[in-house]
Amino acid sequence: MPVSNAKVIINPVAGGHSARREWPQISRQLQKVGLLFDYEFTRRAGHATEIAIRAIDTGYRYLIAVGGDGTVSEVVNGMLRSGKSADSIIGIVSAGTAHVFSLSLLGIDEDHIHACSRLASRRKVQVDVGLVRCWSHGRPVERFFVNEASVGFSAEIVGAWRSLPGNLGRGINLPFRVVAGYKALAMHRNKTVRIRMGNEIESLCICTIVVANGQYCGDRMLIAPHASLNDGLLDAIIVEKVSKSELIKIRPTLYDGSHISHVKIREKKISAFTIESDRPLLVEADGDVIGESPASFQVMPSALTVVA
Repeated sequence: MPVSNAKVIINPVAGGHSARREWPQISRQLQKVGLLFDYEFTRRAGHATEIAIRAIDTGYRYLIAVGGDGTVSEVVNGMLRSGKSADSIIGIVSAGTAHVFSLSLLGIDEDHIHACSRLASRRKVQVDVGLVRCWSHGRPVERFFVNEASVGFSAEIVGAWRSLPGNLGRGINLPFRVVAGYKALAMHRNKTVRIRMGNEIESLCICTIVVANGQYCGDRMLIAPHASLNDGLLDAIIVEKVSKSELIKIRPTLYDGSHISHVKIREKKISAFTIESDRPLLVEADGDVIGESPASFQVMPSALTVVA
């Protein structure tokens, strides 16, 4: 049975339910640019992955994610787990609270009109994907990530977001996330870890470690200014032991990438990276807490084809 040109996967609760309200406009614009598509709404966490696997298995080769970074990440995980990702592509319409992967990919924020026009053009680019392995409730967890993954304070911030109300809209979600970040800061404690990069093993006290594929992270912070989505490497941003007052002073520099020059921050290009700790550290990937350390990260070069 022939299938439509594309399968559109919409997370209706993305952006504080903004995606649900914006879908009629997005749908009309996709039709206007001549794109043939079927669509399906997600109903729970992880459902976009299930839909993506089923779509690929039934013959779809073009999937479009409508939502935030979490929605994109779930769709990508479904594509790469399907076993048929080599000839499938993903397009993105940003409609969530955070859409920093699209920012890393395009270098600009897009409105729906430009995003839909781009999706119809099918101009493609191959990008790298990260793979993180960690533990959750005593069981191993494996997750692909398209933009970034982290341990320590940055993951604790993501964990704090989980307690926020989810139906207030994108404009309210962002300031609420900032407040949650400061609450996470009040609870944060630096921790000693052992990191392995190739043959190098190092023990140090850290605040956080971000393993970046893209340049940006939440709130448009330029966390990894030298990262590239298609260089076959990940960028490890290691923030060593710093006080809470130092973190507050560092925060403004995250928006222009100048934090990289701080004496307690370093960056390193890596293909694989392992973190161990005596006390478990939270691990997040693309804005979703997935487990705890020990954790390992590796790059999968040119693993994903994106309409860009």
